[in-house]
Amino acid sequence: MKMLLDGQWIDRDKKIDVIDPYDNSVIDTVPCGSNEDARTALSCVAAAFEITKKMSVYDRAQILYKTAQIINDRLEEFATIIAREGSKTINEARKEASRCGNTLIVAAEESKRILGETIPFDSFPGGEKRRGYYYRFPIGVVLAITPFNDPLNLVAHKLGPAVAAGNAVILKPATVTPLSAIKLVEAMVEAGLPPQAIQLITGYGSDIGDVLVSDERVRMISFTGGVEAGKHIAGKAGIKKIGMELGSDSPVIVWKDADLDLAVESCVSGSFWAAGQNCIGVQRLLIHEDIYDEFKEKFVAQTKQYKIGDKLKDDTDMGPMITEKEAERVEKWVKEAADKGATVLTGGGRKGALMEPTVLENVPADATIHCEEVFGPTVNLYRINDLDEAIAEANALPYGLLAAVFTSNVDVAFKAAYDLDCGGVMINDSTDYRLDSMPFGGVKYSGLGREGLKFSLQEMTEPKVICFNLPKM
Repeated sequence: MKMLLDGQWIDRDKKIDVIDPYDNSVIDTVPCGSNEDARTALSCVAAAFEITKKMSVYDRAQILYKTAQIINDRLEEFATIIAREGSKTINEARKEASRCGNTLIVAAEESKRILGETIPFDSFPGGEKRRGYYYRFPIGVVLAITPFNDPLNLVAHKLGPAVAAGNAVILKPATVTPLSAIKLVEAMVEAGLPPQAIQLITGYGSDIGDVLVSDERVRMISFTGGVEAGKHIAGKAGIKKIGMELGSDSPVIVWKDADLDLAVESCVSGSFWAAGQNCIGVQRLLIHEDIYDEFKEKFVAQTKQYKIGDKLKDDTDMGPMITEKEAERVEKWVKEAADKGATVLTGGGRKGALMEPTVLENVPADATIHCEEVFGPTVNLYRINDLDEAIAEANALPYGLLAAVFTSNVDVAFKAAYDLDCGGVMINDSTDYRLDSMPFGGVKYSGLGREGLKFSLQEMTEPKVICFNLPKM
């Protein structure tokens, strides 16, 4: 596949292989973009903004509607690409492709609701003859840097609102999963988006990232990825808007009156979806001691039923991690925890990039797998007996994306909802539930700002005040 620069699909002699992590086969190649390509993208996208900012709301919305239709019509094609280049099973990939269509439809609808307001200038003495309002205008050039774990829908979460707002975009997809992003941009161009409106550059972030993020022509960076990369970007960006989603260590409180079957089923799925490579995947389960043993027994039993292997088979529950190196890292973290006294209840084994679904208990506080975002198919069980202590434990780490609580007690639910320090609390759902239109983001090291189509549009536009002085009124 090729990258899109200055309205042309181009290739380069230097290539990057796109590898299927299940069998290490080469699916395709993409150009290895250079600093020169990055500078070309920057100069072309700045000129393209003169086109996009003049597009009517109707035209922007129609492009997004048509793109969604293309994806829905070719759902299996998109799902297969998602599954092959990444970690998701074909069933998980079908859900992502379907969500991507919905994301673009909501972006189209929200493009019609970028509203302003009248301003009561006569609310202060001296303004009696002034009338005015504000409206929102596109911010300009948006740099979108996307991760590997949702290689289609998370790209749509950046491109959808950027296009809806009338911005021009530079897209830098994840190096290991660029194919879904390329297919999405192809669909948007097919749907009528001027090809100059998006510069799609493939390559290594270490090679081209600093050139892109530091350029003053970029007015907003929308980044999803790791904390260290986020810190680096923030240090290089200069004066511009930054939106970041940086991950989590999602805690779930299971109270003594919880529906155990619901909690177990939800949290097993929430722990191992996409091989645990999910920023809102369940990582810490804080379970009331009255139900701890029963919950553990059911949770481990259900985990042991997981079938791992070929992603393209309909009966596969979990595929490989994105690379063997990542699976080796998680295996190392599990072993470190066990060496420090943790008990591995099930899993812990690895074959290539396939890491077994792993459940641990008695994990010490100084174990890496307790302190850091694992981003792999492991989950830790902890006993609790006091709600305040459980909430304090949930809040103890420097992340705060989503949290969850399972309970039948409305008082417990409300207390947890308001005391948990995070961007969202799911009640009787695991942390991995997300509606694409809700405000999505976190506090502390989990990021800056919010995604979700309405909220991304606010970030990707600016308010402008218009005031008329009417002395003859």
